[in-house]
Amino acid sequence: MTNTPDQARQAVVALVADLQLPRQQRDLVASMFETVVGLALVESDLLDLKIVDTALKEMYEAFEVFRPWRAVRKVTMFGSARTTPDDPIYVLARELAHRLAEEGWMIVTGAGPGIMAAGTEGAGRDHAFGVNIRLPHEQGANSFIAQDPKLVEMRYFFTRKLMLIKESHGYVVLPGGFGTLDECFELLTLLQTGKAEPAPVVLVETPGGGFWHAWLRFVRDEVIARGYVSAPDLGFFTIVTSVEDAVREITHYYANYHSARWVGDLLVLRLARLPEPEAIEALNRDFADIVTSGSIRATQPLPPERTAKDHLELARVALRFDKFSYARLRALIDTLNQF
Repeated sequence: MTNTPDQARQAVVALVADLQLPRQQRDLVASMFETVVGLALVESDLLDLKIVDTALKEMYEAFEVFRPWRAVRKVTMFGSARTTPDDPIYVLARELAHRLAEEGWMIVTGAGPGIMAAGTEGAGRDHAFGVNIRLPHEQGANSFIAQDPKLVEMRYFFTRKLMLIKESHGYVVLPGGFGTLDECFELLTLLQTGKAEPAPVVLVETPGGGFWHAWLRFVRDEVIARGYVSAPDLGFFTIVTSVEDAVREITHYYANYHSARWVGDLLVLRLARLPEPEAIEALNRDFADIVTSGSIRATQPLPPERTAKDHLELARVALRFDKFSYARLRALIDTLNQF
């Protein structure tokens, strides 16, 4: 049996060498093997090994479920599991999911009751994904997604939240309890720190409901006022009270902006239409504060993008982004969407 790190590394290299994979993928697979073998070499507790084993299996299953639909835009809907079907916010959520499905989007929910059921019901089974959490005191997946091949069952909240955020291009958060607020704050934290891809976040309530407006008062009066969050970070989300405004906010985010990718120290923003030269000059005047050197410039697909055949048909602008001012990056994307 392999019993030293060097021997383990040699065994992993020999094993992975036989896999027909591109170099980067092969290196990552080798790294994963080394990590797993390392857990064995340090005599990890059985519970530690069970956590790693379950998490890897859950992520593998979820990746396989989502893989065929990677090219389809998706919205994740968060909200209370306790919302009843006769509640106006349930009706609004159901209609919003239906409208987004009509626009060609797929809806991702936690697959449970309440708002999650409303989202799945509104989207229809063909346009819905479910990422359910197994809890001893709650029922399984709702009837609108149960037994569907696009349903994933998970044991851990952290793997579930990863998949609810990783696969989507927009997020709708409706009123809810600790779990919903946790998901909302974590999502905003990931956007604020650049750990999630730039995306629209819409906080939805019924007219006169006041849930998110009361939450916003707390954020402004207690969080921003104390300097814990910067005022520009309010730009990561929008509060709306109608289906029409929610749909407009989500779809307009991709009116021109398509996606982003790092290539070395350059942040590349892929676009449907390239701004005119004078518009790019204006971008450089208005957003010079987030460029560490050089300028915002039009570019052709860069070599790593060409090698990966990564959206070569799209226009591009590139900049050396400071990797800190993500709220300003959101403002830059909003400006690009005006063209």
